[in-house]
Amino acid sequence: MTTQHLAVLSLGTNMGDREHNINQCIERIHATIATVVKISSIYETPAMGFTGAEFYNCALSVHTAHSAQTLLTRLQLLEQELGRTRSGNGYESRIIDIDLVAFDEQIIRSEQLEVPHPRMQDRKFVLLPMLDLELDWRHPILQNNLHALLDATSDRSQCKKVASARNNLSQYGLDKYNYIAIEGNIGAGKTTLTTKIAEDFKAKTVLERFADNPFLPKFYEDQPRYAFPLEMSFLADRYQQISDDLSQFDLFSEFIIADYHIFKSLIFAKVTLGEDEYRLYRKLFDIIYREMPKPGLYVYLYQNTERLLQNIRKRGRDYEQEIPAEYLEKINRGYLEYIKSQTDLNILVIDVSDRDFVENQQDYIYILEQIAAKTAGRGNTFS
Repeated sequence: MTTQHLAVLSLGTNMGDREHNINQCIERIHATIATVVKISSIYETPAMGFTGAEFYNCALSVHTAHSAQTLLTRLQLLEQELGRTRSGNGYESRIIDIDLVAFDEQIIRSEQLEVPHPRMQDRKFVLLPMLDLELDWRHPILQNNLHALLDATSDRSQCKKVASARNNLSQYGLDKYNYIAIEGNIGAGKTTLTTKIAEDFKAKTVLERFADNPFLPKFYEDQPRYAFPLEMSFLADRYQQISDDLSQFDLFSEFIIADYHIFKSLIFAKVTLGEDEYRLYRKLFDIIYREMPKPGLYVYLYQNTERLLQNIRKRGRDYEQEIPAEYLEKINRGYLEYIKSQTDLNILVIDVSDRDFVENQQDYIYILEQIAAKTAGRGNTFS
């Protein structure tokens, strides 16, 4: 199940430094609006519908959690910021033009927006760059893929490649790792971030199966009674899941990213178990831990307790609503003590208390940049 939309954008410019205009637009989209996953080659094409200088055109595939209308509104604002003016006189030269060509395989017809773009099949400067994106996409009205649309188009204009296609996400270096673990307290956003990164970077996810644990709701009602069976069942399940998934690495995935590391079992157990139960648990854990693969990068998302409680209320799981602030603070202290004691893990701590990496693209890019800096040896453990 995907949590983001795939949108295809077509960029064009025939004024000033055309390659600069294209690259500047891409950078601004990626930094502030949507994650630019892939960029097509840039093509030089003749002006269509009016007499003017030749255009530079390219296509982008982007991921966004926003609606098509919200995305369009933000792109139009960006056009204005970059100097686009509209005279209302039809086709004309422009410093930058951003068209929303496709949004998943949705059909949208409104006064403000039409997707798929109603004239995309008649524009070679749209179809040819889209082919570079290597999309598994079919026109939802015409029921043709991009190759068929290009073969059938009436546009016979010449399109000359002037710059090669590129993967915009390679700059962050996540593909240098085989296995990344995203950790955090309850409600920190670790599953959301794990899923988002996996979709953007074509990684395989390992997501904790807490919803299937029959002891979890009972634990929140009666902790002393159900703490030990809960922690033992989590330990067994985490061991089996990580062992199975890492042994069956998908050759078509760039890397594996998990929303937990098995050491969280010990952190939670230390908080929830009595002294005798914890000693027994620790013996079993140490046996298992020696056999577990270690992540190439361990990212801990720090959230303050007030923000954690807000997130917990927002996601609305009934059995979590009575979690006290003191319990969350104990878990956080346990994580930080663990992090400080580790010498053999590549650890990055990111404070996301004042960040929303779902709604705010800049916050998501901040996290990716922190990972990139750590990978390049420029970052500290605590960011």
